[in-house]
Amino acid sequence: MTRRKDPRTTRLPVPAGELPPFTPVPRQCERHDGWTPERQRGFIEALADTGSVKAAARAVDMSTEGAYHLRRQPGAEEFRAAWEAALALGVQRIEDVAMDLALNGTEEPVYSYGKFIGTRIKRNDSLLMFILRNRAPERFAAGGGPKGLNAVSQMQLDRLKKQWIAEHEASKPNVTAEEVRQSIDRKIEDIRRRLEHERPQRRAVLSAETLAAFAHFAALRDRDLAAAAADERTRRIVGGDLDTPTDFYDAPEPPALPAPKRAAEEEPPQHPPEGWSYGKPKPAPPPRTEWTIKDESFDP
Repeated sequence: MTRRKDPRTTRLPVPAGELPPFTPVPRQCERHDGWTPERQRGFIEALADTGSVKAAARAVDMSTEGAYHLRRQPGAEEFRAAWEAALALGVQRIEDVAMDLALNGTEEPVYSYGKFIGTRIKRNDSLLMFILRNRAPERFAAGGGPKGLNAVSQMQLDRLKKQWIAEHEASKPNVTAEEVRQSIDRKIEDIRRRLEHERPQRRAVLSAETLAAFAHFAALRDRDLAAAAADERTRRIVGGDLDTPTDFYDAPEPPALPAPKRAAEEEPPQHPPEGWSYGKPKPAPPPRTEWTIKDESFDP
């Protein structure tokens, strides 16, 4: 019985010329157990074979974390480009292997009462339909809806979007707050000049009645604003927020207040009337009982 290999770790031969040449990432010190140029090339080839970073790192006896760390080092531009090309090639090869599995199925053993009696081919119809919809979306798109991209094209599109966003962010100039303020001032000045240029043309189409009404409106508006400003200034002067103006002392003096009375001349306190209390009337006193001597035998 023959078993199919796992497509995630299967090494497929990479045809010559499919991977771009690259300069290995320079290292500070050359170690026999480090990322030597031979290991870097072997990693890229394994990545193109399997499409898995973990499997490619295991193929050269290195860790996945070390591979990502090497990718971020200075001078790794060509290494990153080769990484992306190998990854796209590896994903395409995995898709080919998945198509082969969907068409030919997988061979599985058959047991009866614990004894091996033979093998059978098991096919995955769901995997076949998924691959058909991605390989030929114009023919096998579900529901007749919009045609979608296949898996490889979608991955490439996502990668290009990230690259375009990074390039756009890098191309943005570093603008200071003062430059932004100056730009806003220039735009405001341009708007003011445009309005000044258009004002005579807009005024020429107005009738004399409209101009007179607008002049009357402007006069009333200025009057109300001046009155409101004067009231506000008076309120602030009285409240002590502003200094008192010079002409404030020219106003007539208020009438003199009566002198306070001495203790002897003070009026007697005014008491409330008898039976009255503050808040509610004072209750009436209870009736008085008078006892008299009465002679029963006396006749008036």
